[in-house]
Amino acid sequence: MRDRLLETGKSEGKSRTSHAQVVDELGKAIVSGAFPIGSILPGDSELLQRFKVSRTVLRESMKTLAAKGLVVPRARVGTRVTEKIHWNMFDNEVLNWHFESGVNKEFLLHLYDIRMAFEPFAASLVAERASREDIELLRSLAAAMAAPHHTSDSLAVADLHFHLAVTEASQNPFMRSLGGLIEAALVGMFRMSAPPSTNGFANIADTHMAIVDAIAARDGLSAHKAMEFVIIDGRQHVLEAFGALAEA
Repeated sequence: MRDRLLETGKSEGKSRTSHAQVVDELGKAIVSGAFPIGSILPGDSELLQRFKVSRTVLRESMKTLAAKGLVVPRARVGTRVTEKIHWNMFDNEVLNWHFESGVNKEFLLHLYDIRMAFEPFAASLVAERASREDIELLRSLAAAMAAPHHTSDSLAVADLHFHLAVTEASQNPFMRSLGGLIEAALVGMFRMSAPPSTNGFANIADTHMAIVDAIAARDGLSAHKAMEFVIIDGRQHVLEAFGALAEA
């Protein structure tokens, strides 16, 4: 399973293609506001000099950014940074760039809104469709959250693995494609919070095991409600973390 956002910053120094480097640097600059919405990106000559790439690489990089909704080319004007409503927030790189730039409470709460819209239903689907192997995997992943000496990052990984396994067991390809949003929400919550021993995450294994028990009982409604509880609980941790920051 993928731990993309948790690995942010750990891949620095690894070789990347020229195309990936240009896309990454410009994408981060746009999301961070270094290139504000409505502004025109520097011209080709300046960007070619800056990145030391061919015109073909630069052109393909701009196509990639345009496909993500971040820019739009204008004849005789240049490449303009679009309004945020056009950005593809389901794109893993766009999510990653937001975290690298620093996310706010509103951003994280929007992620929880989306999770609430589809994850409880995914859990109810799993109650209908899960194989014995699926249930055993989910039970072992929930139990892993109770392991002693978890750090915030290691608990986030364990939590992520559980939720991605639910989307897989739903047997719905659209659910599976939303894994990046789950990852972003979980990473955001755990990064905002204190280590699990002090921030109320001690019951996380129990709340997730309740989802598994409902699935094993083939009780779709209970699985739906148990998943809702987990997401609401996570959302509350985000609110508490931002509240603590405001009081500091």
